[in-house]
Amino acid sequence: MKLINPDAPDEYKYETDYRNIPREYLNPRIPQGRGMVKWQAFKTLPEQYERLEQYIQDQNKIDKPILSDDQLSELNDTLVFKMFHDPVITVNYYEDGYIKNIEGYIRKVDDYEQMLYLDVGTGLSRISLMDIVEIK
Repeated sequence: MKLINPDAPDEYKYETDYRNIPREYLNPRIPQGRGMVKWQAFKTLPEQYERLEQYIQDQNKIDKPILSDDQLSELNDTLVFKMFHDPVITVNYYEDGYIKNIEGYIRKVDDYEQMLYLDVGTGLSRISLMDIVEIK
């Protein structure tokens, strides 16, 4: 068997993996290396990182939920009840692959444009009636 580390103690003389040898028994004259400089060339394309980040975000997106006629009827009944009895409403709606929620006062329901107008703390918000998933 070939002697790898002649100056090391007996248990480390034949060890080929330097990670298993304590630092004090290693040769201090071995050059450090380039470190992270070797990865600098890959960082020249910022568009690549933006695209990868977009791919990661797209993995969390979901398809738009399809509601049955019974669910749509229940949403309609809840909306009519909230309009006349309790104008504070919390709406869960679908937007760009995510289910979002918003809370506010019902300002207007436009049947022609199929839009719900809510008065939230920051101003007026428009939500399509076709995107509403749940009303609380």
